[in-house]
Amino acid sequence: MKDVHAMAPSVPRLALGKVGIAGVRKPLVIQRPDRTHTLAASIEVYVDLPESRKGSDLSRNAQILAESIDTTVIQPSPSVEATCVRIARELLARHDYAHEAEVRAEAEYFRPRGISPDRMSLEDYRLFGQAWASRSNGQLKVRKAIGVEGVGMTACPCAMETCRSTLSREFPELATSRFDDLPMITHNQRNRSRLTLLVGEEVEVEADRMLDVVEEAQSSPTFAILKRGDEGQVVLNAHRRPRFVEDVVRALLTLTAERFPELPGTTEVVAETRSEESIHKYDVRAEHRAVLQELRSNAVGRVD
Repeated sequence: MKDVHAMAPSVPRLALGKVGIAGVRKPLVIQRPDRTHTLAASIEVYVDLPESRKGSDLSRNAQILAESIDTTVIQPSPSVEATCVRIARELLARHDYAHEAEVRAEAEYFRPRGISPDRMSLEDYRLFGQAWASRSNGQLKVRKAIGVEGVGMTACPCAMETCRSTLSREFPELATSRFDDLPMITHNQRNRSRLTLLVGEEVEVEADRMLDVVEEAQSSPTFAILKRGDEGQVVLNAHRRPRFVEDVVRALLTLTAERFPELPGTTEVVAETRSEESIHKYDVRAEHRAVLQELRSNAVGRVD
């Protein structure tokens, strides 16, 4: 049978940087020190394609995913990103014409959280894993990314000060030092923040620690179970820590530098945040990337 994929393309003869399959959904079982997690993962896999080939052998990708992920039901993987690394390595082993492979995976993740011990529930987050494998002159190089995303809330500092100034004219006592620490009304946003660490293959990072950083960077976490008094407490907590999206990104970066002293200085940190505005018809977004060495050298103190 003629192998059409291996034939030379007609015109033009161009090498392609990325060819693969996307939207594959698989159950991925992860074994962490505390418990076993069964995740519903969505996966993408790609390899490059030389100019001498008409197409990539896509069926090999599906076979690799089945072998690498289906078997985690019997033998769990240590992490999402470790699974990505394993798949990326196997992609280059099966596609001998390729020099680069990329794997992306994301999954819903639940962990017990609550505003108090008697209000605990399994709250939802997202986990992200990526791996890149490349070979040159017989040498294989692998790197990976570990990412988490959490949804909380922010309270606008600008509107807060405007309200304070406006209300102080109506209630002059608000302008006295006695009320400096009084939380003031402002508009709120549902905030979605993501933290990603790009590290070497050998580096391990616990996702729950990264999620703790995300929640601390926001004005307040949000929760599935809140009684009337709890709702008031969440609102007060957020208004005692008003933040722009810019503040959230700075907090993500600074807290990461503080909380992960064991990570190498070459670790790249990507902080992203998006606030769904309550008084505007658009969202507000901020993003920054830096290396830990830079963040540590620029550290000026703890995050307020």
